Amino acid sequence: MKDFDLTDRTALVTGSTRGIGAALASALEAAGARVWRHGLPTEIPAQADTILQDLLEPDGVESLCAKMTGPAPDLLVCNAGSFFDKPFLEMDRATYEKTLRLNVEQAYFLVQAFARRLSAEKRPGAVVVISSTNGFHAEENSTAYDLSKGALVMMVRTLAMALAPYHIRVNGIAPGLIRTPLTRTWTEQKPDLVRHYEKKILLGRLGETDDLGGSCVFLCSEAARYITGQTLVVDGGLSVGQIGSFES
Repeated sequence: MKDFDLTDRTALVTGSTRGIGAALASALEAAGARVWRHGLPTEIPAQADTILQDLLEPDGVESLCAKMTGPAPDLLVCNAGSFFDKPFLEMDRATYEKTLRLNVEQAYFLVQAFARRLSAEKRPGAVVVISSTNGFHAEENSTAYDLSKGALVMMVRTLAMALAPYHIRVNGIAPGLIRTPLTRTWTEQKPDLVRHYEKKILLGRLGETDDLGGSCVFLCSEAARYITGQTLVVDGGLSVGQIGSFES
C-alpha cells in the first residue's frame, strides 16, 4: 500500500544494534527508508550508517547529532534505554538518576534537537517513542524503570502538543514481554515464570522483536498521518486482563 512506503525518508533509530531497536531499523529499511542505526562504542565496531555514541555522556545527544551526515532525518525512533533496578529500599540515587537520564532525558532532548532542525528547514516529520507496558502497570522491583516508562507515555502526549504546530507527529509504542538480550536472562532461568505469562498473554506466547516492526512503520508512515499523541500497546493481549502474582 502506497501510504506505508517510506521511500525518500530518512530515519534515526537509537539503541538499534540489537534487540527491539535492530528489528525496528530493519522494518523501516524494508519499507524504503534510509536508516541511521545507533549503539554503544563497546557493542560493535564502527560501520557505515551506524553511529556509536554513549547517550549517558553529558553531550551524548549533541555528539550523536553531529556524527550524522547528509540529509537530516525526518523520522526519529527513540528506543535507547535499559534496566538497572534493584529493590526499592536498596535503591541509590546514582542508579535512579542513571535510569532517568538514559530512559527519559536523552529521548526528550533528542526529540528537541530533531524538531529544531526540521522546523528550521520547514519540513514535517514523525517521532516514535518506545516505552513499555511498565508505563501503565507496575512491576515488582522495577520502581525506577516503571517511573521512566510512565514518563515516556506522557512525553508522547506533551510533545505531540508542543510539536503539532510544526507538523511533527509524536506517537509511541509500548511493548509487552518481548524476547530480547535484556530479557533473555530471566526467560532462560525461569521457565515456570515464562509458562505463567504465556497463560496470561491472550495470544499464548512471548513476543518476538519482529512483532513490533509493522507498528513502527505504520506510525512513521502517511497511513498514520492523522494520528498523534497516542501510545500503541503491542503486548499480545498481556495487559488486557489482570496478571496477579506468581509463586515459584
